[in-house]
This record gives sequence, C-alpha cells and structure tokens, in this order.
Amino acid sequence: MMLAGIEKPSVTFPAFFRVREVSGSFVVTNAQGDWVILTAPEFKAFGEGTVDPSSTLWERLKAANLIRAEFDVPAAVARLKKRMKFLDNGPNLHMLVVTLRCNETCVYCHASRADMEAVQTDMSAETAERSIDLALGSPSPFITIEFQGGEPLVNFTVVKHAIEYGQRRAKEVGKSIEFTMVSNLALMDEEKLAFLLDYKVQICTSIDGPEHLHDKQRKLIGSSAFKAAVHWIKRINQAYVERGLDPSLYHVEALLTTTRDALSRGREIVDTYNSLGCRALHLRPIDPFGFVEKTASRVEYPREEYLKFYRDTTDYIIELNKKGEQILERYAAIFLTKILNGEDPNFLDIRSPSGAGISAIAYNYDGLVFAGDEARMLHETGDDTFLLGRVGELTYEQMMAHPTVRALVLASNVNGRPDCVNCAYNPYCGADAVHTYKTQGSLSGRMRESTVSAVHKGVMDYLFEKIREGDPGTMEVFRRWTINRSRDHFVQVPG
Repeated sequence: MMLAGIEKPSVTFPAFFRVREVSGSFVVTNAQGDWVILTAPEFKAFGEGTVDPSSTLWERLKAANLIRAEFDVPAAVARLKKRMKFLDNGPNLHMLVVTLRCNETCVYCHASRADMEAVQTDMSAETAERSIDLALGSPSPFITIEFQGGEPLVNFTVVKHAIEYGQRRAKEVGKSIEFTMVSNLALMDEEKLAFLLDYKVQICTSIDGPEHLHDKQRKLIGSSAFKAAVHWIKRINQAYVERGLDPSLYHVEALLTTTRDALSRGREIVDTYNSLGCRALHLRPIDPFGFVEKTASRVEYPREEYLKFYRDTTDYIIELNKKGEQILERYAAIFLTKILNGEDPNFLDIRSPSGAGISAIAYNYDGLVFAGDEARMLHETGDDTFLLGRVGELTYEQMMAHPTVRALVLASNVNGRPDCVNCAYNPYCGADAVHTYKTQGSLSGRMRESTVSAVHKGVMDYLFEKIREGDPGTMEVFRRWTINRSRDHFVQVPG
C-alpha cells in the first residue's frame, strides 16, 4: 500500500512505525511509544529514506528510534518495560458491591439500583470477609478495596465491618491497603464521616454539573441531590484541612457522566467543579450499561458531538489553568502521561491488556465474583458471560486461570486487535473487551465502528494538535497534568 505522498517507500530506512494524519501533519510512532510530528515534506523524506544525515530531522528521527540503521535495542526494551510495568502484579482493585439499594434514582444508572426496601440485595458481613480474603490472595503488595452500590451508606454496618476486618487482615498478611467509597453522600452524617476519616477512607461522589442539571439527572425524593452532595463535599474537604492535609491533594473526588444535556454546558460544569474544590474532571462519555438501555433516547448522542464538547471544554480548562487555577482533565492526563512521560498511569480501561480480571475484580452483594465492574453490571441485566465464581468456593489461582480471564486478556491486547494493530495511537491506547462485547457482540469487535475507539482517537488527535502548536503555556499545563503526586495518607502500610 502506498503511503500518502510517498512515491517509492524505502524498505531499509525507517524502523517499524505507524502513522496517523492529524490536521495536515503526520504523527509517527513506534511500538514502544516514541513519536515525532512531521510535516508533509518531512514525512515524504522519512518514508522514501531521503533524510539528510546532517539535518535536524535526522536527529529527531534518531531520538525517536525511528531510523533502522540507528535503532537502539536496549533503549527500546527499557521503554517497553517501563510502559508495561503494571503487569508485574496481580489484581489490586477490588470492588465490593455492598448493596444494590439506593436512595437516588439516576436517569443513566449503570448499577441497576434497587429500591430501598430490597434488603435482600445487601451484602452480609460474612460475604464481605470472604471477598476481602480472596482479594488479599493477590500477589499485589498494594490492595484497594472500593465500596460501591447502589448506595454503600445504605449498608454502612457492613462497610464498617469490612474496613475493620480488611485493615486487620492486611496487617496479618503484610500488605498495604487503601479503602475508597463511591457515594452520593445524601445519607452521610457526622458519625459516619468521623469513622471514615479515622480509617482514612477516600471518598468519591458524582457531580453532573450545575444544580439544575444534576437534579434533573439524579433524583432524590423530597430534596435536592445536588445540595446534599455539595454540603458534604465542603464538609469533608474542611475536615481534611482540619487534620492538616494539603487541600490541593486531599479533597473529595467527583465523577461526571456526560449526558446529552451536558454537551451544551461544558463551561458551567467546569465552573461547578472548580467552585467545589474538585481539582480533577473526567469528561467521560456515557456507558451502555444498566438503565441506559432504556433511557438511551434521552441521554445518548453521536460521538462526534461529544468530541466537540470535549475539545471546547478542555480548551476552557486549559485557559483556567493559565490564569492560575489548578484543575486537570483526566482523559488528557492519562494519555499525556503515556505520550510525554513514557509511563502508563494504570487506568484500567485504557491499557493493553485491560484490567478486567487481571487487575480489577468485582464482588457482588451475593458473593458472586466478576471480571470487573462492567462485567458485574451485565450480570444485573441477565448476562453472566464474565462470571468467575463465588467467594468461599473460588481460589485466587482458579480465578486467574479462568478461561474468561484468559479470553479477556487476549481480546484486550491492542497488538492483536483488528484496526488497533495498525493504529499510530496503539502504544497509548487500550481496549475494553467487556464494552466491545456489550456493544458489538464480540470480545474483539470492529474498532472502526467502536464508540470507545472513536473517543480515544479523537482525544489524542486533540492532544497531538496542541503538542504540535507548542504553545508554552499549554505545554506547561500538560506537564503539570502528568505529575503524579502521591496521597500517602490514604495508604495503610503493614506495621
């Protein structure tokens, strides 16, 4: 196949490369993630092997390990090892769904919440203990236990028991442990908060934007879901300050679900997050799980519209940063860490292979074990494709050797996926096989038809455009977004 503008491609000059045209320039990458951005004439010279050895273009290509005769094998190996170091450990994220009951009704609920009377969907203390025992069987020296729902505060007695048990068992087996909880905060009170603070539990909530948008999408009977969340966000952030913690690091994390109504309110959403002291905003598109199947006509949208929203909103975030605000966009931070630093931040849905099964496990309220949270969401709608077994019956070895886990690893390897294998963004991207299964009926799928692939490519196109422009202020913002500042307060080390 003839590459654009190249009359006679050289078979001896370029080392292995992939290429993508972005707004008239060419992003050229290699297997280990080195890259250059070339003009059309530069790409023509590169492809035909007519680059002057005394030119700056030669030096740029050599630095990116893209010249066959100059290829640095040890450097390539070191870069690959650095980028893939997340494979050294077993599952580190373990999600306990302590109940399906929830006091809010969300138009897009991915968890398939149950009514408050459905006490049969509460996890028992015994199931919580068995789940934690299985989680601590992972060879990973660091374990995160995340409490989900429904609304986990509905079953706070079991949450408390699980935290106390998990802390004790982690010390016994010599592992570091971290607890997080995803809550709408409406059932929070001072007694619950004191316990969570004392046990160093990281708290995350959902904010869908300004009050009118949030309350339209997240219904709290008899009250405002937005006002309840905002009250406790401010109270928790104040408590962190009172305990001497740096508010730029320690604050309530919030998640956005981008619905159709959000697409025209990007600046309002950013301003809302900024006013609440939320320093990270993930402009994530809506997922196809849970209630979205029934409400798609109200909340879904073409991904082209989403990508315009993403560009406009991230432009605004960058401008705020240039004026002294400190807020990052999570998608950009994930991809920039890979592109600029050559490191993988281990965001489980955007890596190869993905985290499903080998890095993330979901434990349902009834003890059933799934290869990740999306796999558990499918179960709630009647599909047990990704069920691995039950706590108390399943060993760690059986879980990791499960045919489903093996299939997920193979299917989420971007070097074996049609389309992904030839994509210039291959070194920075990731494949979500559960999402592909849900939307296309196949673990591998057709990436040219995938909404996830469209979003990833669209976001990286935007980032490489910004990198090519080279605005010093923007590049300084990007540099800050790739700095990983550890929040050790939440980590409980053995001894």
